[in-house]
Parts: sequence; structure tokens; C-alpha cells
Amino acid sequence: MNKITIPNHLAIIMDGNGRWATEKGLNRTKGHEEGAKTVRKITTHCAKIGIKYLTLYAFSTENWSRPKLEVEFLMKLLEKYFKSELSVYLENNIKFKAIGDLSKFSQRLQKIIQETEEKTSHCTGLTQVLALNYGSRDEITRAVKKLQNKNLEITEKNIENHLDTAGVPDVDLLIRTSGEVRVSNYLLWQIAYAEMFFTNTYWPEFTPYELDDILSDFDTRERRFGGI
Repeated sequence: MNKITIPNHLAIIMDGNGRWATEKGLNRTKGHEEGAKTVRKITTHCAKIGIKYLTLYAFSTENWSRPKLEVEFLMKLLEKYFKSELSVYLENNIKFKAIGDLSKFSQRLQKIIQETEEKTSHCTGLTQVLALNYGSRDEITRAVKKLQNKNLEITEKNIENHLDTAGVPDVDLLIRTSGEVRVSNYLLWQIAYAEMFFTNTYWPEFTPYELDDILSDFDTRERRFGGI
């Protein structure tokens, strides 16, 4: 990839796993399995090209309304993902961080998430942030409740410091796959001045090459942050 200005923080809404599978006559769960493979490809690519933060929308607060069997499969897939990816994180100097209300998950999954964070805490390259049982409105509500419990003034800075993403810079570029053009309750606070890119590609078919093309487009955009 030629030298270009890359985003410090890239966020992706990984959409289209189910539709990709359905169009191929496969069970929706196959789409999620393929989507997990794409997570590895994109994460390791971002680490190689110098992106510092990659936040991926893995499971939303609304996803619990999906069919019970699909939700159960996703929970098992998450466990399998963390177990298989730990070595990938360590080999690529990738730090892992989870955001969202993790209390809704099983104790077993919570422990696996916590252990993955701890075992990668020393890594200094890319930080991969997975949004799990995450919804931005829920995140902001929880942040405000924390301020109230601490009897702190409700200011922008205090809210920011009590979000799940505290310590992580705002998003520079948001990508959504699968052709949908909306942000779906994702990082509403953090994308205030993010550039956005929507692609028709389903997540299982999203490649590092397409990401590079999007990053080249990002390099041409003039970011004024409300100025002239």
C-alpha cells in the first residue's frame, strides 16, 4: 500500500453474514463462521499497515431478538473465536478490549473475555475493540448513571471519561458493509466527526484489498471538524 494518511481509529459495522449465507443456499450460521474468518484477515491487515484502533460491531443489544438457536450459536462462536484468536493477537502484537454490557453474557464467556484482555494487555500495536452486547444509547445511559452515582457534574468530558471507550480516541472512519446506509446505534458519541463509507460487499467477502481502496478514498477527504 502506498504511503497515505490512514485513520488512527477505524470502526466497522460488520453486516451481511446472514444474507451472504442465505443467497448461497447455506444456513445463516455458516455466514457467521465465514464472518469470523474475515475478522481475522481485516484485524491482522490493520495491524500491519499501522492503524492503532479497530472497533468492530460484533453483537448489539438488539441482536438478542434474533432466533434463539442463532443467538446460542453466536455465543458458542464467540467462545471459539477467543480461544483460537489469542495466539493471533499475541503473534501480531494486538491488544484486545471489549466494550458493551458484558453482564448479560454467561459467566464462562465473561471469564474468557476478561482473560483475553489480560493476556494481551502488554501488546503495543493495534488495539482491537469488540463491541459485545453493545448499543450506543445504552452506553451513554450507563455513563450518565456512573456520573450520578459518583455525584459528578454532567459535562461532555465527564461523560466521555465514563463511556466504555474511555481512553480510546474518537473514530476517524466508519465503514458499513452489505449495502445498508445507517449507523444502527453504534458509537453515536464517538463518530461525531467521523468520515463514513458504505459498501455493498457482504462482510464475509470484504477483503484487505477493498479496505485499502476505502483508505485511499479516506486520504482524499478534507476533514474540517466544523471549521472552514
